[in-house]
This record gives sequence, C-alpha cells and structure tokens, in this order.
Amino acid sequence: MTKTISLLGLQWGDEGKGKVVDHLAKDLDAAIRYQGGHNAGHTLIIDEKKIVFHLLPSAICHDDIHCYIGRGVVVSLDALFEEIEEAQEVIGNIEDRLTISSACSLIQPYHIKLDQLREGSKKLTKIGTTGRGIGTAYEDRVGRRSIRVADLYNENKLKDKLEEVLDFYNSIFIHSFNSEEIDLNELFDKNLKQGEKLKPYVGNVIQEVRDLQEADKKILFEGAQGALLDVSLGTYPFVTSSNPSVGGIASGIGISPTNIDFSLGIAKAYTTRVGEGPFPTELFDDMGTYLAEKGGEVGATTGRPRRCGWLDAFLLSHTVQLNGIDGLCITKIDVLDGLETIKVCTDYSSDLSKAEILETLTLEGVEPIYTEFKGWEEPTAGKQSFEELNNMAKEFILNIEDLCKVPVIMISTGPKREDTIIREYPL
Repeated sequence: MTKTISLLGLQWGDEGKGKVVDHLAKDLDAAIRYQGGHNAGHTLIIDEKKIVFHLLPSAICHDDIHCYIGRGVVVSLDALFEEIEEAQEVIGNIEDRLTISSACSLIQPYHIKLDQLREGSKKLTKIGTTGRGIGTAYEDRVGRRSIRVADLYNENKLKDKLEEVLDFYNSIFIHSFNSEEIDLNELFDKNLKQGEKLKPYVGNVIQEVRDLQEADKKILFEGAQGALLDVSLGTYPFVTSSNPSVGGIASGIGISPTNIDFSLGIAKAYTTRVGEGPFPTELFDDMGTYLAEKGGEVGATTGRPRRCGWLDAFLLSHTVQLNGIDGLCITKIDVLDGLETIKVCTDYSSDLSKAEILETLTLEGVEPIYTEFKGWEEPTAGKQSFEELNNMAKEFILNIEDLCKVPVIMISTGPKREDTIIREYPL
C-alpha cells in the first residue's frame, strides 16, 4: 500500500502540480516542500477565489493536513510572512499546521541585491532568474556562509556570521557594481525581530517525519519547478539552483530514498518555459500564440508570459526514467481541443548522439523530429472518464504511454478539481 508519494514536475515547471496536490489531499496526512524558494508558483482555486502559493505547500489549504518546509528550501522570511497572512485570509489560522525546519537557509537582502545586480549587468550572462535571491542563497549554502533558521536564536553567533558575510557581499557591491553597502546593525535587528515572529513555526522535520512514517501516515513530497530545471540534471546553465528531481527529496527533507513508495510525474500535453534557455519545440507562429492564450500561459510567480511549444516526448521520456516515475498525470489536454493536427517531438536531428545530448542536455542546435496526430473536435474539457474522450484524444494519451513507457494514470481536463480523469488512483 502506498504511504509516501512524490509529486514531480517533469518539464520546465508550471505543469499543474498544485491542482494534483489538491486532488490527492483528501487522503493525505502530511505534505512537505523539499527544495526551491519563493520562485515557485502553485495556483489554486479555493471557493471561487484564486490563491498562489510560492513557499507554502499547496496542501496547506486543507485543514487536516500538516505541512512542512524542509531543509532543502531557502526561505525569505519577508515572503513567508506575507504569504501566511494572505493564506489565513482565505483558509484561516495555520500556525498549528505548519512546521519549518530549523536547518533551512534564509534568503537575506544581500542575496536579492546581488541577484538583481547580476541580472541587470550587461557583462554577465542573463539566466532569467526571478531576481528574488534564491540562487545566491544556494551559493551561500555551498560556500558555507548561510544564515540558517537556528542561527536566529543565538544572538552572538548570528551577529558574527552576519558580520563575516557582509564583509564578503559589501566588497562585491562596492568594487564590482559601484553600489551601496548593506548596514550590519539594521540587518541584525531585522533578523532578531523576524526570528521571534517565526518561533511558533520552527520544528525538527526529520524526527516529525519519522514519527509520521512509524504511524503509517500518508505523506506527500511536493517538488517545485521541474526536472529540466534541475541544477545537476537540467539544461545547464539555464536552470534553477536546487534539485527538483527525485534525488532532491532525501537531502531536502532528511529521509532515506527507499522511503518513497510511488513517484507521480506531472507534464502538460504541450510544453512551456519561462525565462531564458534552449527550447527545441518552441513555436514562434500563430500556434504558439494560440497555446499561450488558450492555456492562460503567464507565470504565477513572475507574471512573465510563458514560451509555448509542442510536447517534447524525447525529453519527457528521459525525465520519466531519471525520476523513476511510476505513473504520469497529463495536464491541460483541453487546451488542444479543436486542433486539426497535433505534433509530438519523438526524436532530435543533431550532430550529437542521443547519449551525448542526454548527458549534458545541450539542446542548442538540435532539430525536433515530429510525429503528427490527428486532432479532435469533441471537447475533452471537463471530462471525468477516459471512456468519454474522443478516440483521437485517447490515442494521443496512449501514444504518450508508449513513448514514455509508463502508464498515464491521471488526466487533467480543466482548472477545477473535478475536471480530472482518474485511471488509477495512486493512494
């Protein structure tokens, strides 16, 4: 019986993970974010109201689910407190249902400042970050400079660490960007005040998760972004700064990899990407515009329009295998309703071998090879049974299964929770 389930985006993010979490929530006891920062964006509709979570797990809107933010997440306390206030206006008090690891690294003002200075520099490669300090905060983790949540409760240690790290950052601001320094005392006072406000939420996530497992509770490991943005396995250097792939779960929470019973992968019926970086199936014609407009493709976090293209099954089959996916959920199939022809990339034409492409995900210069499928007139929107789908829509889904060698167990046919086809329930 499945007790722990990982939910993984398999493209460049924005696959519709929030809705899937909402659908599974009735059978969950706990949900845990394990990586990323407030650059994530999970959009939910609650009582006809739209709410976007950037740091909080999507399951926080369900009263009987305890939510955790694991050590792999970098936390902006400004963003967290703002999000908690916004969430409580819609779903009520969450203080007793949210636990944040004392090992989380904190995003500080100097992280945000350096991130934005770099992105605005004409001398440096533009990655297309959100400018929120996530990448620079992860740099400090690797550089062993992080201020962690636990440091907020040791004044002497906190001040020493801030003094040391500001020597590093202020030197960069002055000499590399001709920008103003950040004041130590102001930053120290802000950290102390925020630490007091955070106290009710701080806990020991490793032990609490072990307790949940021993009690046979059902736990969701909730990823942010997508596998193709993984800093180790994605389209480097146009990636996020953490590991959204399945490998990030163990280190981002503090569990054994063998504790994951089922991995559910999420992918759109087409492909989107926000920001810079290669995108082999990107469409620059009227079809790309059509997908963007019908799919409402605007980033939940950035507000930037998403680049749109056909489904890339070459990459999808790769991320399915990388993440040990047991079942797929295909979202936004209804966006394809009414198209005469639908294309799916099944291979690349390139001077590189398939093995060479997958080793580095160097996608510049590859040309997609498409298989064309006949579209369908009868809408899939709102359908709740696979048998209700048009035969061409069924064939489209079955071909994804064949290409990815994994069953499609869920299909999202619209934005509402009930607009879902369940072929095999994972919990």
